[in-house]
Amino acid sequence: MKAVQVVAFGRPAVKLNEVPDTGSPGPNEVVVAVEAAPINNSDFMIMAGRYGYLPTPPATLGIEGVGRVIAAGSQVTNLKVGDRTLIPFTVPTWTERVRFTASWQRPLPEVADIKQLSMIGVNPATAYLLLTDFVKVPRGGWVIQNGANSATARAVIAVAKSLGLKTVNVVRREDVVDEVKSAGGDIVLVDGPDLAKRVAKETGGSPILLALDVVGGASTLNLMNCLAAKAVLVIYSAMSGQPFSGSALSVIFNEVSVRGFWLGHWGKTATGETLATMYDHLVPMVASGAISAPVVGTYRLEDFSQAIAQASAFKGKVIFTPNQA
Repeated sequence: MKAVQVVAFGRPAVKLNEVPDTGSPGPNEVVVAVEAAPINNSDFMIMAGRYGYLPTPPATLGIEGVGRVIAAGSQVTNLKVGDRTLIPFTVPTWTERVRFTASWQRPLPEVADIKQLSMIGVNPATAYLLLTDFVKVPRGGWVIQNGANSATARAVIAVAKSLGLKTVNVVRREDVVDEVKSAGGDIVLVDGPDLAKRVAKETGGSPILLALDVVGGASTLNLMNCLAAKAVLVIYSAMSGQPFSGSALSVIFNEVSVRGFWLGHWGKTATGETLATMYDHLVPMVASGAISAPVVGTYRLEDFSQAIAQASAFKGKVIFTPNQA
């Protein structure tokens, strides 16, 4: 079968290779034909050799996706042949078929958009965990985030609403303000050194206990300046590529904490029950359209060069559809 693989890091070399077939499933395994698998920023970081883990080349890329069960082991009870299911985010997906142990997976609703379902494993999951694992923000409380027009930030807006929370959304360009408002952002502001003053005016001085930083650089400091005492700032990416700036005075006198989050670390200890609970919350939101990300292109594996080129513009999600004619 075919797979898109990285064969060298740094100046990345990516090829479409023939790889061994998955073989038959073990007693607790399923074999899934991949229907849709997105290109993520983390895939580019892996290609560049700058991610938190690097596989040994040649290695199949892709960190999430969705597909149809085509074979199931004798002890699998939660899935059957013909079911559509999420592929665990530990399984490379830029290929035709995958095999994995079926533990927390559930059949997915047939009416849902498979392109949107394919993107549930990373960004919506990250959004859910950012909002639930660090601070217990009371219903009606505020969360602030930067990079608010990103796919994860859009999911944060939707998940926050489902939890009864309100969002302050910080963007770097005026031309995306209306876009983020349309996505449900309660307050949308352009970043700047006076951000804290403008946030306090818009929220009526309400305390903000959680900040989510995807940008880095000076934007981290701007978020930190908006936080209440004993609040938490969570850094989960660094889109600017710059070292983050922070306030020692906030950390010392206001006891603001700075934490990091990577789904890869979380997934190492997550139980099947925890994963099922999270996805049971997220799948209906994706199926209903409450969580969605703009898709700008779909490609066969054979057209991987064009797919990667379009995805590198970061103007929307690009998705591989390996088993579509």
